[in-house]
Amino acid sequence: MSGNITLTIIKPDAFGAGKAGKIIAHLEAAGFTVRAARVMTLTLAQAQAFYAVHAGRPFFGELTEFMSSGACMPMVLQKGDAVAELRRVIGATDPAEAAEGTVRKLFAESKGRNAVHGSDSDENARIEASFFFDQASLA
Repeated sequence: MSGNITLTIIKPDAFGAGKAGKIIAHLEAAGFTVRAARVMTLTLAQAQAFYAVHAGRPFFGELTEFMSSGACMPMVLQKGDAVAELRRVIGATDPAEAAEGTVRKLFAESKGRNAVHGSDSDENARIEASFFFDQASLA
C-alpha cells in the first residue's frame, strides 16, 4: 500500500470542539477513505514517543502537553498519493497561511492548535500508522 495510505490525527482542540465529523466529511469529500480510526487520549509518554522526531526543538514540550490534554482521533486514510494529497487538503501548519477551503483554514484555531496532524512522507505514514494500529487493522 506504499503511497496509498497516510495518517492523520484530529487533535484535541478540534475533537473537543466537536469538529471531528466535519473534518472527516471534508476528508471524504476530498476522496479519502477511512481505513482505521479510534478515539483515545494520549498519555504524555505516548505523545513524547509519537513526536520523538521533534525532541529538543523549542516547541516539543508544548506540543506533547497539548496532544495529551484531551481526546484525539488518529485515522489511517487511503487515497492515491495519500501523503501529498492530505498535506494539500489540510493546508499550511499556520491557519493564517493556509489556503482557503483547507482543513486548517476552516477548523484550526492557531499554529499551535491547528486541528490535525498529517504524515509528511510515505515512510513516516507507515511508521505513524503502526504507532496507533496493528497490521490486521491496516490490511
